[in-house]
Amino acid sequence: MERNIYLSMVSIEDALEKIKSLLSKKNILGTEVILTDKALYRVLSRPVFARYSSPTFHAAAMDGIAVHSNNTFGAREGNPKILIRDRDFIEINTGNPLPEGFDAVIMIEDVVFLDENTVSIEKPAFPWQHVRRIGEDIVATELIFPAGHKISPYDLGTLLSAGIFEVEVREKLKVGIVPTGDEVLDFTLKPNPKAGEVIESNSQVLASLLEDWDCEPVRIPPVGDDFDLLVKKTQALLEEVHILVIGAGSSAGSKDFTKKVMQALGEVVVHGIKAMPGKPSLLGISREGKLIVGAPGYPVSAVICFEYLLRPLIYWLRGENLDDFETINTVLTRPLPSKLGMREFIRVGIGKVGGRYVSIPLPRGAGMITTLSRATGLISIDENSEGFSEGEVVSTRVLRPKREIESALVVIGSHDNLLDLLKNELMSLSEPVFLFSAHVGSLGGLKAIKNKYAHFAGTHLFDPATEDYNFPFIEKILPEEDTVLVNLAIRKQGLIVAKGNPKNIRTLEDLVRDDVVFINRQRGAGTRILLDYYLNKLKIKPTQIKGYDQEEFTHMAVAVNVLTGTADCGLGIMAAAKALNLDFIPLVDERYDLLIRRETLNEPAIQKVLEIISSVTFRQKAESLGGYDLKFSGEIMQPKK
Repeated sequence: MERNIYLSMVSIEDALEKIKSLLSKKNILGTEVILTDKALYRVLSRPVFARYSSPTFHAAAMDGIAVHSNNTFGAREGNPKILIRDRDFIEINTGNPLPEGFDAVIMIEDVVFLDENTVSIEKPAFPWQHVRRIGEDIVATELIFPAGHKISPYDLGTLLSAGIFEVEVREKLKVGIVPTGDEVLDFTLKPNPKAGEVIESNSQVLASLLEDWDCEPVRIPPVGDDFDLLVKKTQALLEEVHILVIGAGSSAGSKDFTKKVMQALGEVVVHGIKAMPGKPSLLGISREGKLIVGAPGYPVSAVICFEYLLRPLIYWLRGENLDDFETINTVLTRPLPSKLGMREFIRVGIGKVGGRYVSIPLPRGAGMITTLSRATGLISIDENSEGFSEGEVVSTRVLRPKREIESALVVIGSHDNLLDLLKNELMSLSEPVFLFSAHVGSLGGLKAIKNKYAHFAGTHLFDPATEDYNFPFIEKILPEEDTVLVNLAIRKQGLIVAKGNPKNIRTLEDLVRDDVVFINRQRGAGTRILLDYYLNKLKIKPTQIKGYDQEEFTHMAVAVNVLTGTADCGLGIMAAAKALNLDFIPLVDERYDLLIRRETLNEPAIQKVLEIISSVTFRQKAESLGGYDLKFSGEIMQPKK
């Protein structure tokens, strides 16, 4: 079947300049007159001049008496001036018009009433004292705001005070979104996806971003991979909006129709940018001169297309300044290699550990939508760079409120379901604490503590020589570091198998059977080390096990492989098996600890962690997950003698 051919790929900057040179702002965005009270955050299309002054009269700025200032001269302490009502003074309240002929106000606190019609003052008033004069704030006919001004909440008050009840503003940008694909199900119908089907979610992410950028998104239900139907639907929507976004179908597959649809509507200007994710992005112009965007189908790619292509174009069309993203310097916790010739975007988690910001890279897959939710930062690697080294300080875009990052706890190490429970408990506090976890295995966790990349690390490393957990490895990897081990739980490790155990797997010896496919944990994981220990005792070689080289980074990922039939079994914790309603064959009870630097033990956030894991409530919730014994939870462990 015929496939698309990418146009010559260009950088993001060149793509923007290329499309801007062909677009006409005036042809795309018109103007409209709206009520001032409905104009919040709209952009003025012409200057606004005051109709009225503010105030429109001389007004009292204090409660007191209005006076003729020249009648008060000479008043002083011990030699007061006597003033007569209606002749020399008139009582007045704040905001009242100043009576004709009077030119000052004396505060009521400085007035002594001798009787109903006579007062005494011991301090003179100067002309226009405590008086708001006509036009003090706004003078009729003066410029209030120029064209291009974005109206703030405070500006509404200024406009109304100046007698401006309607304003002419630039039209609000309407952006049409067309999800595409035969496999895509409309989320509004609450579908139940079958094999090969996916619930469409990109349009909602993109629509929400557009609302953040003060645009009006117009989404239509997904359209299948039918070229004629796509042209019909997109043409109809294009008539209603200023910008059209076609979701998915932008790559080079035989059913990727976005480029052809764009050609049917007008002209393709850019197909392919030097960025990963985001490479298949398209930019084009309709015959009417409107902007058309082809957003990639993978969610992370689509967001890059929106944030780095569409967002700058939206602000440019409206004539608004586009603020740079806020950035901070972070220390990378692991290397980030990159290909020359492509700008790469890596989402990371950020935390402040030991007085410096650290960033933990998340998986790079363009289809990993959860990285959009989990990420608190974004690192951009220039197309002329081969990446960054571990420990290198890099500029990192901040994706979450700074206060959340400042207070975040970072845990790096072995995965356990109790970390998710702990995260929920920390966020439920009256002063929430955000927990960011990265699963790199127990050995990776120990190294993270050594390098001060994390506040604490989950670890469950068994040492056959001493039959102790964690301490022998700490002595080897962190011999000069002052740390403490706090127990989180004793947990059951064993074989996770399908419901009903159809392969009748009972022991580790069954892993060598020809009909059994295994799923392993990554190198450095405590579970992997435990497996290798028992295989060695049984004199089983890894090469005898189908799937030994297939690795996952969490117990839940192992369980999902078993649930979906990708593997027949894997070594993991009982809680993961129970969570997915799988069967479990227990092999060993092991100790899962949290490694913490002693110097941070008394920090408030760490203390909150210790309080939570020692609480009865946490223990009850943890034990309900299955396979956990929390009798030592919260206790500081000691090495075996």
